[in-house]
Amino acid sequence: MTAIHMDHDADYPADYLADILRSVKTIAMVGASSDPTKFSYGVLRVLSETGYDMIPVNPREAGTEIRGLPVVASLEEIERPIDMVEVFRASSALMGIAHEAIGVGAMVLWSQIGVVDKEAARLAEDAGLKVVMNRCPKIELFRPFWKPRLGLKI
Repeated sequence: MTAIHMDHDADYPADYLADILRSVKTIAMVGASSDPTKFSYGVLRVLSETGYDMIPVNPREAGTEIRGLPVVASLEEIERPIDMVEVFRASSALMGIAHEAIGVGAMVLWSQIGVVDKEAARLAEDAGLKVVMNRCPKIELFRPFWKPRLGLKI
């Protein structure tokens, strides 16, 4: 397996992001929240409604449900393959989550806007995971549709 090291300060190639969003089915969202005012709640809702198999991960809400989806305390508790680990936590938590994502055999580690740790990215990439940092999959999912229409440079 050859490690792919991305420049996480540059724009990701559109085909890199599109390939990830096309290929993943099961997404574990670390830092999911049942609070509808939180950004993670809206992202969970949209990704779930788009057809992704979403698994909320939050130790404080474990045993409850978010939008009808059972919340687990950790990645290790998930009893099915995880394609992508999406991180809604502080950057300082990303290294530990990268280790966990590697441990459960995830294919992708994706951190939300504002969540960056280049050492964690390198660790995950060296283990064969694709990594996206400081991006929102909900935004990227719809970018091909709205960007050209709005004539915006993103």
